[in-house]
Amino acid sequence: MATPQSILDKIAIIKEKRSALVRLLDQPNLGTLRIDVNQALEEIDDLMDEFEQTFPDAA
Repeated sequence: MATPQSILDKIAIIKEKRSALVRLLDQPNLGTLRIDVNQALEEIDDLMDEFEQTFPDAA
């Protein structure tokens, strides 16, 4: 069973991975992978928005 702390820990990991994707976008030789990176960033942003709407005190 997930505890509130374990959920917050997982959200922190997702935020860290998002910043890695943003840094990846700075790479000039990304090619068509750029589409996938942008999609991943959009999905992470949507997830974070939903999390903050569902648990406004935790954000």
